[in-house]
Amino acid sequence: MDNRFAVIQPRALGVACAAALLMAGCASHKPKPYSEQELRDRVVQDQQRMYADQEPVTAPITFYEAAARALKYNLDYRLKLMESALASDLRDVSSHEMLPRLVASAGWTGRSNDSGGTSIGIEDRQESLRPSTSEERYRNLDSLGLSWSLLDFGVAYYRNQQKIDQVMMAEERRRKVAQNVLQDVRNAYWRALAAQRLMPEVDRLLARTNQALESARKAERDGVTGRQEILAYQRSLLDAVYMLTVRRQDLEFAQAELAALMSLPPGSRMELADMPEPALPDQLAPVDQLEQVALRQRPEIMEEWYRKRVDLNDIRIAKAQLWPNISVSAGYQYDSNKYLYNNHWSDTGLQVSINLLRLLQYPSLNRAQESQANADDYRRIALSMAVLTQVRVGAMRYDLAEQEVHFADESLRVDKSLLDYAQAARGTALGSELEVIRAESRYLLSRYQREAAYSSAQAAWGRLYNSVGLDVFPDEIQSHDIKTLATEIERTMRNNEQAGLAVPAPGARE
Repeated sequence: MDNRFAVIQPRALGVACAAALLMAGCASHKPKPYSEQELRDRVVQDQQRMYADQEPVTAPITFYEAAARALKYNLDYRLKLMESALASDLRDVSSHEMLPRLVASAGWTGRSNDSGGTSIGIEDRQESLRPSTSEERYRNLDSLGLSWSLLDFGVAYYRNQQKIDQVMMAEERRRKVAQNVLQDVRNAYWRALAAQRLMPEVDRLLARTNQALESARKAERDGVTGRQEILAYQRSLLDAVYMLTVRRQDLEFAQAELAALMSLPPGSRMELADMPEPALPDQLAPVDQLEQVALRQRPEIMEEWYRKRVDLNDIRIAKAQLWPNISVSAGYQYDSNKYLYNNHWSDTGLQVSINLLRLLQYPSLNRAQESQANADDYRRIALSMAVLTQVRVGAMRYDLAEQEVHFADESLRVDKSLLDYAQAARGTALGSELEVIRAESRYLLSRYQREAAYSSAQAAWGRLYNSVGLDVFPDEIQSHDIKTLATEIERTMRNNEQAGLAVPAPGARE
């Protein structure tokens, strides 16, 4: 007995020391914030990844090339691509859960003394054997077992169906982000192109206006003309400066917004292709036709429809856990114990079990399934109603924007005639110079308003395109260069517009 305790005490002491060291290590583990150098390194790495692997800008950018750059390099869109890929990977992982379990194990076991015992008679309670053992103190154990459970298979099957639907939901979210990115590009591109066209003229006119303002101040100081007249002249010039400065700020913001959408590095030179404006569609498809296309195509509606199946499978999983569970097992075992008659053997098993009390949940699960289906349907219907409203409002906005373009064209024609008249009647007096500056300001403002009207019409067309839910890009993005991708986007958009959005007018310019 003393020898036994002599063996146990060192082992117990070792276990106690290990536990004490583990507790000391946990107690000394304190929060460790990032160092300043790590923060700087992280910022540098993030900035490098923001603009990594981009094709350089070597030529003026067309609208479809701007869309291609935004779709390929926009960080929000990249994030949705990664989320879609992650959902697909999780689906692949969940599909393996339906397979039977094949478990291989190997181990070693030992004890400080012999196992064994004596036996006594059942009736007379007399000892019939001296103490004996049939198990070695130290032995190896190996096994290979195959098991399959009907309940685990059913739960894994429905969860795999959920993962498949979640992949489809992620794909719909990716479609929506791409559509929103294209709409933002359309909103910014035409305003940025207007900025590129108008900003040099605005700068030149601002310089002339400031020069005329300085001349007026000098005339005021010298008393060349009446004070009221010269102050009124300065007031008119200041109004022109304010108007031009505000318009110039709007133009600068549009260029910065487009550069951000395309994820261009800061300071990159961006030149847009100053090509003839594409003609706006003259006639839309009937609104009821647009509404039907939207109800079929909008990513939000499709995502809610897939969500209904995910919610339904939650109820099915709960119902599957009420089934009788059938478990089948088979395995191979090995034990190195030399006292065994058979060291190798195979075993098989079949077990059926059911939790009878869980059957009481069945009526509640049926009610929950019905309520969940109704909630999903009404959520999708409410979203569909909002989509129909967006389509109707989008069609109305496009009609109004198209009328505004026609009005801006007429205003531009009139202001151009007034400018020509003022320049022809220019004299040497301050008043005539003021009239020329006023006419140039009005003409430049009309040009700005015309560019803004056209940009608004393009934006309205983009909102209508977005509200209908039409796709704008081919299935593969990363495998295309910018030129090829721009061509594919242009082809896809034209096909979609001709198929479900616009009715081409006879002789309309492409």
